[in-house]
Amino acid sequence: MQVEWLRLSEIAEELGVHPSTVRNWTNQGQIPFHRTKGGHRRFKRTEVDIWLNSYQADITSEAILIVQAALKQTRIKISEGSLNAELWYQKLDQEARDKYRQSSRHLMRGLATYLSTDENEAKAEARSLGYEYATRGRRYELDVSDATKAFLFFRNSLIDSLFSVNVTSTIRSPLVLTKMLQKINAFTDEILITLLETYQAFDRSKNK
Repeated sequence: MQVEWLRLSEIAEELGVHPSTVRNWTNQGQIPFHRTKGGHRRFKRTEVDIWLNSYQADITSEAILIVQAALKQTRIKISEGSLNAELWYQKLDQEARDKYRQSSRHLMRGLATYLSTDENEAKAEARSLGYEYATRGRRYELDVSDATKAFLFFRNSLIDSLFSVNVTSTIRSPLVLTKMLQKINAFTDEILITLLETYQAFDRSKNK
């Protein structure tokens, strides 16, 4: 049986954020709460559920808007020559460089799909991208270290772009950035794990 009244730490755990974040939301009037006679914050589960449900659709749609806007930011950053400073990128011929330059778009589009699909489809999308990064790296004779660095470059460009867009946007939903970061971590972790597993599979096959 669920407890009707929850402490701040319990709500934070359920939402997957730090207690100080929930405290800030209550101070801003973003989340419903009550105070005990002793001044402690208490949260009624039914009220929090209604509040959370009202944000779910907005969180997804707003997050996708941020991703779409960040696509342009990422292209700008890459066009400024930051790729040319990467040692793994210097090892590639022009064809390979062109393919890797497309990676930012694939990664961003993959994230948009991840945000808007169910868990199983989202995981399949991430694993597909991980396999793509691994096979591309092998095709252009990058070792696993360089292939990982290539992925991390585009992953970090994605995160930088999302932060840049979020700072300049008018989106103010308190859960958007938190939930998006959680999604990005899960999404990119799955890609990286698949990349490494695929390289391992290639190596095992080669050594047979």
